[in-house]
Amino acid sequence: MRKLQVGVVCLAVIFVFGMALNVSGQDKSESKKALEEMCVPMGVIELKPPPSVKPERSPVKFNHSEHFTYDCRTCHHKWEGTDKISNCTASNCHNLLKAPKKPTRYLAYTKEGIKYYKYAYHENCIGCHKKLKEKQKKLEMSYAAMEKQETTLPTSCNDCHPED
Repeated sequence: MRKLQVGVVCLAVIFVFGMALNVSGQDKSESKKALEEMCVPMGVIELKPPPSVKPERSPVKFNHSEHFTYDCRTCHHKWEGTDKISNCTASNCHNLLKAPKKPTRYLAYTKEGIKYYKYAYHENCIGCHKKLKEKQKKLEMSYAAMEKQETTLPTSCNDCHPED
């Protein structure tokens, strides 16, 4: 059943990308070429620091497929929709490999701090999970939810970086 769901999601993603390319004004040969070159990673992706950075914690096992309900630009915010997606440090957006100052709770949210790749990941991932947990909590407290929903969104260090 799980393989069928992943297959359906994959086909839906390909269809959406194909439609977006068609609508964008490209001729059909350009759209077809771009779609053939596009590769959407399925399953679990291991997120870890760039090779020049010594990891402080274990890599994150990120289930990319479980996030297909979100717009790709939620995470890949500089992506135009047709070019190849580059990682955070190669995009010249989050290319600092060391924290710009001594870490504080609020440094990650500054214009300078968010350029540090680790702060960008934490802001995006943990921030989103916290918002979803809060939304779920409000729903549970309303009459809209007749029973408590299981919330399994990781927000702590060990949730994402398990001890080896």
